[in-house]
Amino acid sequence: MSAGNEPVGVLALQGDFERHRQALAGAGLGSREIRRPAELESISGLVLPGGESTTMLKFFSLDAWPGAIEAFVAGGRPVLATCAGLILLARRVENPRQQSLRLLDVDVVRNAYGRQLDSFLGKARLSDGGEIEAVYIRAPKIVRTGGAVEVLARQGSDPVLVREGAVWGATFHPELTPASSIHSRVFADAAARCRV
Repeated sequence: MSAGNEPVGVLALQGDFERHRQALAGAGLGSREIRRPAELESISGLVLPGGESTTMLKFFSLDAWPGAIEAFVAGGRPVLATCAGLILLARRVENPRQQSLRLLDVDVVRNAYGRQLDSFLGKARLSDGGEIEAVYIRAPKIVRTGGAVEVLARQGSDPVLVREGAVWGATFHPELTPASSIHSRVFADAAARCRV
C-alpha cells in the first residue's frame, strides 16, 4: 500500500479524537484510531488531539510512545498537534512546568487564555491574509518560536498555528469548526505529494 493510500491515524488515548476523524472525513481522508505505538507503522500521518496533556503523558509512560512518535516525526510524515497535542510536542512547557517530547521548537504556557469558563471563538489571521474561525478551550499560548518554525496564523499578536517541517501545531481546535481547512492543508496536500 502506498503512503498516499494509508489512513491518517488519530491518537485515541484521551480527548475528542472522534471529532478529528469527522474533520478528516470532511477533507476526503480516511482515518483510524491509534492506541498502540506499533500502529504508527501503518498510517500516513498522525493527529495528536486536545485533551489533558498530563493525562496523556501518564498513558505515554505505560508504553513506548515517546520513541515511536519521535521516529514517526523523523520519518517526515505529517503530524497535526492541537491544543494538548501541541503541549506534548513543545520544546518547553510552563504553568506548571512539565515534561514534553520536545519535537516542535516552541515554548508554550498551559491554560494561558484562562480556564474552561473562559473558552472563546476567535478569528485567527492567516499569514496569507485570510482568516479562519478558531475555538480556544483552556488553550496554551505559544510564547517562543524557534528559527525553523513558520508562523501560519495569529490571534491578535499571538502565534496560534505553526509549522516546523511536516509538524504542525495549533493552540486551537480546528476539528470544532467545519469551515476550517487545517486538516486538508496538513494531510491532503501530503497525500497528493506521495501520489506524484
